[in-house]
Amino acid sequence: MLHFARWKAVAIVLFSAFLCLLALPNVLPDSVVKSLPAPLQRKMVLGLDLQGGSHILLEVDGRAVEREKVETLRDDVRRVLRDARIGYTGLTIQGRNVQLRVREPREVTEALNKLRGLSNAIGGVLSGSSLRDIEVAEVGDGLIRLSLTAAGINERMKQAVDQSIEIVRRRVDELGTVEPSIQRQGADRILIQVPGLDDPQRLKDIIGKTAKLTFRMVDGNNSIEEAIAGRVPPDSELLKSQDRFAQQYLIERRVVVSGEDLVDAQPSFDQQTREPVVSFRFNNSGARRFAQATQENVGRPFAIVLDNEVISAPVIRQPILGGAGQISGSFTVQSANDLAVLLRAGALPAPLTIIEERTVGPGLGKDSIDAGVNASYLGMIMVVIFMFATYGLFGLFANVAVAINVGMILGILSVIGATLTLPGIAGIVLTVGIAVDSNVLIYERIREEVRAGRSPIMALDAGFNQALRTILDSNITTFIAAAVLFYIGTGPVRGFAVTLGIGILTTLFTAFTLTRLMVSVWVRWWRPTYIPI
Repeated sequence: MLHFARWKAVAIVLFSAFLCLLALPNVLPDSVVKSLPAPLQRKMVLGLDLQGGSHILLEVDGRAVEREKVETLRDDVRRVLRDARIGYTGLTIQGRNVQLRVREPREVTEALNKLRGLSNAIGGVLSGSSLRDIEVAEVGDGLIRLSLTAAGINERMKQAVDQSIEIVRRRVDELGTVEPSIQRQGADRILIQVPGLDDPQRLKDIIGKTAKLTFRMVDGNNSIEEAIAGRVPPDSELLKSQDRFAQQYLIERRVVVSGEDLVDAQPSFDQQTREPVVSFRFNNSGARRFAQATQENVGRPFAIVLDNEVISAPVIRQPILGGAGQISGSFTVQSANDLAVLLRAGALPAPLTIIEERTVGPGLGKDSIDAGVNASYLGMIMVVIFMFATYGLFGLFANVAVAINVGMILGILSVIGATLTLPGIAGIVLTVGIAVDSNVLIYERIREEVRAGRSPIMALDAGFNQALRTILDSNITTFIAAAVLFYIGTGPVRGFAVTLGIGILTTLFTAFTLTRLMVSVWVRWWRPTYIPI
């Protein structure tokens, strides 16, 4: 058991050295790190509690999700019945319901069959679910009611939160922040932690905007004065502009092209006025619809609408056939860049409300780092002194193995780009205790074998063999606890679980390979007649 083939010994040493080498960028100056090969440039990121930053808890507006769902259902009903050439009247929204009356009694059955096609299984066809998102029923006398089900609303809410998380992540990444933490909390909330962010207000401005962009025609057939007086046509709506004059426009509800058809948006400058603008480009489908709309409406104004506010309403001078254009307005360089970020990331499915906000200053982070590092140093020094005083030379072997163990943990955390928090430091310190405990179990077993009269070689061999089962049992149970913490925990709790789990794996490696290798080399060189333990 103490014999190692040469290739195994070399592999153990090289593997341990390589992982420790990966931890070096965390202690080297940035100028030196940049000169290293790319794989060696990764380093741990300090968490919110160590370097400061912003902590924001957002809530997805469930009522807006429900309202958008029922409005979409109304538009789908209108489209389906129009395509089927079925006459109807009284298409209205009442709470979660959309209802209408079919004019001809003989067309009621056909209308029901067509409208039932709008209902989908929860989770999709492949899910095998019997629940539907829409219920379609005839109330009587040609009156048809389509109702959103509770299961359908819950599924849409889940999709809205998932979509919001992805869009918020893209927006925060566009800001150039380092390792933000964005995760679901509960059924309708999103927790955002951005370490090191020095402009939390800009973060709130970026993530809070819905950024729903549409290109629509200005209604020139109806009077804007009558609309302002309260007589708004049913197919149009009255919107304000974003400029300081808050000019009002009568805009058609029909969307020519939506922001979903954008493939790119970049801040730039107008070549004639040198004012900041946002240049955009459509995909093939959007470019085709935009070209058709501009060809058919030369001389008419069209509106660029962002979150129900008109950014600009230029007149179409000539057809725009290339699928590209620019958005102009009262932009600064910063606002043009922010709008480009929003458009590239996509529109949120529902408004987000900030319900909790905390800003952690870097001074608190420095205090946390100092306290954590000092506690770690003190604990490790006490462990080193205890092991050396108790087990002598074998204590030195254990101390070397523990030091390499910590280096391996830091190396793995650097490779995976983990965020180090104060609980993470606590996990590393706890790992040191677990690693020492494994060596204590091995050494005490060796002592028992020596007292039983076994020879040094047999006592060492039996000590490592017999302690294996006990060490595995204790570490496996601890690893299960760490896995549970990682699965159900959030934020710093998961950071603690990650460092603890990685530490358990490296502890098992160092206890049964590295420590045993050092003991094996000592036995081979010194041929001991007794064990100094």
